[in-house]
Amino acid sequence: MSRRWAVFGILASAYFLVYFHRVSTAAVAPDLEATFGVSAASIALLSSAYFYAYTVMQLPAGLLTDSWGPRKTVSAFTLLAAAGAILTGIATSFELVIAGRVMIGVGVAMVYIPTMKIISTWYRTNEFATLSGILLAVGNLGALSAAGPLAFFSLVLGWQQVFLILGAITLAIAGGAWAITRDRPQDMGLPSICEIEAQENGGSELAAGGQERIPMGAALKMTFGSGRKFWPMAVWFFFMYGSVMVYQGLWAGPFFYDVLGWEKTTYGLVITFIGTGVIFGCTTAGYISDKILGSRKKVLVAGSVAYTIIWAVIWFTAGSITSPQAYMAINFFFGFFGGFFVVSYAQIKELFPIAIVGTTTAALNIFPFAGGAVLQQVSGLILTSRSLEAYQSVWLLMLVCMIVATVAVSFSRESEEARARASRLRGGGSLWRWLFG
Repeated sequence: MSRRWAVFGILASAYFLVYFHRVSTAAVAPDLEATFGVSAASIALLSSAYFYAYTVMQLPAGLLTDSWGPRKTVSAFTLLAAAGAILTGIATSFELVIAGRVMIGVGVAMVYIPTMKIISTWYRTNEFATLSGILLAVGNLGALSAAGPLAFFSLVLGWQQVFLILGAITLAIAGGAWAITRDRPQDMGLPSICEIEAQENGGSELAAGGQERIPMGAALKMTFGSGRKFWPMAVWFFFMYGSVMVYQGLWAGPFFYDVLGWEKTTYGLVITFIGTGVIFGCTTAGYISDKILGSRKKVLVAGSVAYTIIWAVIWFTAGSITSPQAYMAINFFFGFFGGFFVVSYAQIKELFPIAIVGTTTAALNIFPFAGGAVLQQVSGLILTSRSLEAYQSVWLLMLVCMIVATVAVSFSRESEEARARASRLRGGGSLWRWLFG
């Protein structure tokens, strides 16, 4: 099964670029304003264009993943993202930059869902949250690269040259995805992961591993009509990830520039601590959920509470804290507890049949990116003056959103599988008893 790491590796490389594009606007916003003479509202529109495109493509991503297959889906649409990056690099007007960003958003929207399907068909159930955490960690390395390093290279080479280089790299990854990725181990003559798990468990889980095809209409009805299995998570994800993108993906850099007067290299470095925190948070949350608690919901609720407290700190101390070192610490914990969201995909996967894991994951994934699009645009309308008071209003709005999100996730459902896993860990895990007994 060593082949699965090659498959995971090329898809993780594609996901690196997903995050790079997602937060790149924050690092090059001053360059775009200088090049095209546009306002903060226009920059917010540009950043949200990615999220609108990404949101619209989530259900198609799930349906194509379940019907067309992860390999074809990732390869074709990563090629489209490469074309969007190249268009951005050669753009002579702000409208062309927006068009390029929409193409990028549509293209990279087709990476995450197929990759999650690959993880579900190539890896064991008790590896899912951990692998999801690793994938998100790799993505956040992309976010790190879109902060300090992007700010540096855009200063040295020019922001458009950076996007041309990025287009070439994306093109190479699209080719690699086609050459290396296979949808299932069976496509290479290997046993399925369900068969492997059944052998490891004395055959008791073979029936559970069935992947009979479920019609599209039935899959959508099962997902959107499932009540507490789906909707509390959807509301939580809308506000939670939307608030992440308002700060990390758009206004953290301009806040440090407009209010604190920091240079690009300084605030670029400070912003990288968000991505660093997410890397540690994703992997930590996945491990705790898989190996220590066994629960998905408890990890999500705890992470949401802590992340909400960080937003309270950001709002309350805005303008009074001027030290880059202090904001490095704040940003790290912002990213760390924000990274706990990765467990949500494991929770939603366990509540529905594996045959529709692409559709259910895609349905959930509509909401974080809708939240990113809507909250970024709303924040752009608030920040007409780019004053401390305007930024404080945005931070307060994000705090209120996270209070709502935390209440919502507390009403979410935990699967029977998760309860059984948690029970086994409580019974056999001395570390669990030491920490939580």
